[in-house]
Amino acid sequence: MRDLNALHLNGLRAVEAAGRLGSLAAAAAELGVTVGAVSQQIIRTERQLGRTLFERTPKGLVATEAGDRLVARLTGGFGEIAQGVAAARRREEGVLVISVAPVFAARWLVYRLDRFAAAHPDIRLRIDATTRLVNLDTSDVDIAIRVGAGRWPGVTSELLLPQAVFPVCAPALAERLRAPSDLLSLPVVIDDRAMFGWDLWLEAVGLAGAAVRVRHVFNDASLCLDAAVAGQGVFLGWATLAAHALQAGQLVAPFPERAPTGFGHYFVTSPSRRESRAVAAFKAWVRAEIAGLDAL
Repeated sequence: MRDLNALHLNGLRAVEAAGRLGSLAAAAAELGVTVGAVSQQIIRTERQLGRTLFERTPKGLVATEAGDRLVARLTGGFGEIAQGVAAARRREEGVLVISVAPVFAARWLVYRLDRFAAAHPDIRLRIDATTRLVNLDTSDVDIAIRVGAGRWPGVTSELLLPQAVFPVCAPALAERLRAPSDLLSLPVVIDDRAMFGWDLWLEAVGLAGAAVRVRHVFNDASLCLDAAVAGQGVFLGWATLAAHALQAGQLVAPFPERAPTGFGHYFVTSPSRRESRAVAAFKAWVRAEIAGLDAL
């Protein structure tokens, strides 16, 4: 242990992150520092050890044999440290920590939490609303809900709901829509961070190649939904996003056609953790709530 006094912990963290993730940029993003800082930390650690840990190539860093051995040990060691820290921070039993995207939390989950509390008064929820993919092995997050293709490395993914999109708009605009082609004469609002576009739904209703009239572009689906509620245009939404506004009569889904995106909502958990009673209860409750979206 005394040998560690000659090495900087930040340098070892930089070596481990770069070796595990395969690039300086990815390591910098995880550590919250600049690429230059990671590079300097690695160089300093190599000098302190007196040996090269990475070869610099046009394609990036490639670990040497010594670097591979060190990174493997560091990954295991930092994993143990992180689990120890998480255990020290772990809240009292009965609190379930859930990581979800902010739009899912704000537009779907929050409206239903009172029903979960009524069904499970012994479980208190803590919602971590973030788009960041947390490390489920080392954080205090018990379960996450994510949208994607379900192929995230190092986790267990369970499909909750396939994502399908459909137009939604204010009731006043809906009065002008009798057939899908009528939509082409109305303004639309666009989420420029979406993993799909209007062409997906237009093709599903026989309007492949048609162009929509864009009024506003946002970088947040929740803002798009607000614009649609305000009557500023038609928005291409999905069930968990638009459910509350549809049920409240703020929005209308003028057409029954739904276009699959190829993505879905997934439960994401750590394969190394045994499923707790609270996680099982939350998953069962969410599935029951999701089942009610079929009527939208």
